[in-house]
Amino acid sequence: MLRIGLLGAGRIGRVHATNIAAHPKSCLAAVSDINVGAAKDLASAYNAEATDVDAVINSPVIDAVLIATSTDTHADLIERAAKAGKAVLCEKPVDLSLERAKACLATASVAGSPIMIGFNRRFDPNFSGIKTALAKGEIGKPELLSITSFDPAPPPVSYIKVSGGLFRDMMIHDFDMANFIMGDLPKTVHAVGSSIVDPDIGAAGDVDTAVVTLTYADGRIAVIKNSRRAVYGYDQRVELLGSAGLLSAGNMLEHTISKSTVSGVTSAKPEFFFLERYMRAYAAEWDAFVRSVVEGSAIPVTLQDGVAALALAEAAADSLVSGRPSSVSV
Repeated sequence: MLRIGLLGAGRIGRVHATNIAAHPKSCLAAVSDINVGAAKDLASAYNAEATDVDAVINSPVIDAVLIATSTDTHADLIERAAKAGKAVLCEKPVDLSLERAKACLATASVAGSPIMIGFNRRFDPNFSGIKTALAKGEIGKPELLSITSFDPAPPPVSYIKVSGGLFRDMMIHDFDMANFIMGDLPKTVHAVGSSIVDPDIGAAGDVDTAVVTLTYADGRIAVIKNSRRAVYGYDQRVELLGSAGLLSAGNMLEHTISKSTVSGVTSAKPEFFFLERYMRAYAAEWDAFVRSVVEGSAIPVTLQDGVAALALAEAAADSLVSGRPSSVSV
């Protein structure tokens, strides 16, 4: 039974707390948050202790730390927990700076603790099914990958200003998905983007609509499309064209009822947002982490994977400014 210290009692921290408590081989031992009241409320719901970060990291009875705090704290907390001998699951991204993320990787590698980065979409049964089918050779050699990720509505501009921008905050999931499915890093990244959903996002120095093209050394291509607004719901799709066929994963719908009349055919909208869409993926992610730590097996999403996704995000940001493709450096 792994005893877990949870750092962060916000929205995603509460999701993780539920999965920690529900798993037969983990229990929530302690919760810490800068909002002491939130930490106490979450801890009391699971009979855990509300305490501070130092106490969690230094506790001799806590086996692993789940980091669900603000992005600017991730790298420091990963390093501290790893040096203390804790296994770590940290929400994405590792940091907003690629250089800081690389330094974190170097430090954590010396410590030797198991560290997993929370790219939960790898554990979505639909997307992981595409990877499995590809590995079995069901569509031959992959040639063209298309990833669509549209949010139902933009976040507050106050969030945009501290998020690191669309590429590092939102599209980073899709960069990791491209790395996961293609099994390789692209050679170049070419980004175009604009702010047409909310002019205040543009005024804050970010874009809300973007398309990024990844080109690989062997000629393969991946295209990622992001928008902060899809009025019909949370649009999450992956399509992979191969030399011998096509694999695709569509949206999860609010329900499976469809209506067919002389006026046409209608069905439900996509589920509204990530908590509904990816709840199964979060549970599967936690199970994979626990099994890796308990069994001593390989971590499925490594700190190196987190650095790689951030490298693509940084290359996309550079390309947007220069107007030219950027090379990838990891």
